[in-house]
Order: sequence, then structure tokens, then C-alpha cells
Amino acid sequence: MRDDNCIFCKIAAGEIPSNTIYEDDDVRVILDLAPAAKGHALVLPKEHYANLYEIDEDVAAKVMRVAKKMAIRMRDVLHCDGFNLLQNNEKVAGQTVFHFHMHLIPRYKEDKNDDILRYNHLELSEEEMAEIRDMLR
Repeated sequence: MRDDNCIFCKIAAGEIPSNTIYEDDDVRVILDLAPAAKGHALVLPKEHYANLYEIDEDVAAKVMRVAKKMAIRMRDVLHCDGFNLLQNNEKVAGQTVFHFHMHLIPRYKEDKNDDILRYNHLELSEEEMAEIRDMLR
């Protein structure tokens, strides 16, 4: 399945030029045009899925396998000191392109973006934690 109005579908199909660093039958990995760090890349499935809720489980597993492979390659080639994998779902969570994709963000000790994934921690009581746990079981 493909969405003809989706820019990531067009990039994944090779219709729009990109800095592709890996490609196979199912995914294309490109360098992000607005990188958070040197080597920031996106894993794009070639089929269109709006988000995690819609993606086929086998495709999701393939995305993770490719993400691992590329993270190891980036660590070895770019000599990064750490790594973030980021996948946003829905606008409120930061998703701006509604085609499932995973960010691969190499991290370096000298990063100026040390707050890329910072958030305020909640303080929940044991009762609140137990209630949430029970609702999700």
C-alpha cells in the first residue's frame, strides 16, 4: 500500500532524491534533512503506515532489525558515544510526517543538543502506579 500524497512514500520509492545510506526491498534509510546530530537518519518502510498503531508487525520487526544494524554501523563509522532510537506517534507526541518512521540519532559527548529527549518526570504515588498497572494488564 502507498499514499500518493505522502512525501515519505515518494522518498522511500526513490521518486524524490535523498541521502540514502541503506536500502532493501522493505525499507530505505536516509539522512534527516534537519538533523539533531551528525548522522541523524530515518528508517522509512516502503509501504505506507501512518503510525505504530497501523504498521504490520513483520514490517515493524524489520524496521527494528535495520535500526540495530545501522546503529552499529554508525557507532563504528561515526564514533558516536551513544545512540537514541526515537519513534513518534500522533501530533501531540511530535509526529510531523504521518508515515511511520524511526529516527536514528547518534549522540556525542560534545553534543550541544543535550536535551533532545529530556522531559519532566512525574511523581506518582504507589496507589496511582498500581492503578495504572492494573488498568494495563
